[in-house]
Amino acid sequence: MTALPLCTVTKPMFIPFIVAGDPTPDITVELAFALQEAGADMLELGVPYSDPLADGPIIQRAAARALRGQMTLQKAVELVPEMRKKGVKIPIIIFTYYNPVLQLGEESFFTLAQQNGVDGVLIPDLPFEESGPIRRLGEKTGIPLISLVAPTSKKRIKTIASHAQGFLYCVSSLGVTGVRDTLPETLNDFLTEVKRHSRVPVVVGFGISTSEQVKMLKDYCDGVVIGSALVQKIEQLNEQLQTPANKEEALAEFQRYARSLVAPLKHACSSL
Repeated sequence: MTALPLCTVTKPMFIPFIVAGDPTPDITVELAFALQEAGADMLELGVPYSDPLADGPIIQRAAARALRGQMTLQKAVELVPEMRKKGVKIPIIIFTYYNPVLQLGEESFFTLAQQNGVDGVLIPDLPFEESGPIRRLGEKTGIPLISLVAPTSKKRIKTIASHAQGFLYCVSSLGVTGVRDTLPETLNDFLTEVKRHSRVPVVVGFGISTSEQVKMLKDYCDGVVIGSALVQKIEQLNEQLQTPANKEEALAEFQRYARSLVAPLKHACSSL
């Protein structure tokens, strides 16, 4: 298990999100390695779910593809050691909705996660006020439960931040995930307020899809999560990724695309 950053972050982190099993489990492993080579500091591995409340159309389609391939929560967690065999060394966070965890069993889920070297868990539809039992299971198994905070959290920001483990995930915009042309004008103020209360790194996600947006945010947070833009690229490369003769070039193209999105972060790192 790779330790999550629990104290000072010396460079802005790139945290990509991909869906387990999209387009296939084996290719998910190769995409994870490509993202590490593109400079990822951590990986969010999304578990496909039939009713993804926080996800927009791009990730919904990816989840549908993965579910057609019989991907499950257990199979997604079991991809983590396969990624380690491939050479993925960065921390891996399981991003799952609560219902699959409930169906598997909360204790069974954390035992499975621990056995497979999961580094953290993020459950977007689990309210902070109802997260106590899950948080304690995470503490028992050494797997942090990542907290989310949104612009609507307001008076709850300080409380949520005081219990944050691993890092604190700031939701940039109201609504679901997706590629956005613009981000809220108040986002920087929101991030500044969250950082004022947080004792762990503060990262921001939802809607970040261009290098220009990354450049705008890099001085206000400790990292950015990019999901829909990368999942959309996987969708565009779907056929090539599953064609043996074209797979390596498709992976290389995906890696170049990921690296281009976060170029401002790596420039910031080189100037420190």
